[in-house]
Amino acid sequence: MSANEDQEMELEALRSIYEGDESFRELSPVSFQYRIGENGDPKAFLIEISWTETYPQTPPIISMNAFFNNTISSAVKQSILAKLQEAVEVNLGTAMTYTLFEYAKDNKEQFMENHHPINSATSMSNMISVETPNTASSSKKKDKKEQLSKAQKRKLADKTDHKGELPRGWNWVDVVKLSKTGSKDDE
Repeated sequence: MSANEDQEMELEALRSIYEGDESFRELSPVSFQYRIGENGDPKAFLIEISWTETYPQTPPIISMNAFFNNTISSAVKQSILAKLQEAVEVNLGTAMTYTLFEYAKDNKEQFMENHHPINSATSMSNMISVETPNTASSSKKKDKKEQLSKAQKRKLADKTDHKGELPRGWNWVDVVKLSKTGSKDDE
């Protein structure tokens, strides 16, 4: 059988096996995602498998770069990918997407034993630079300038309709005034 025929047969098998499974997602006919673990489980992770042109004779591309995996350290991701690559070597030449997903499900606890969830708020705060007192005080002054007085609010409300939108044509040029000034050139 050719690689395309193998891929078509495996695609049909995956669709029938995972029909109705919320953890499985077909991104394209050659790319699939599977969530290992339940929603809300801190040790849950997402595996993405993409087939190459010559799959299953050549290994598929396995990725854990999904946003879902942001709380998993890169060391744990590398460890999981290394173990999955070992399974790929054993199954090379056969349809292995289902086998890899099941292998990951069966070994989830072993894969995630060194996992300590990364607090996304902590990692974000590490990326944000600390403000100096001078910039902090200037930003407070800007906030005060942005507040409108009652008169300014009334004026703005009078210009807008009940939805807060400006009326149609509020920025149109007055055609009559332009035609009067332009008529001198015509005479």
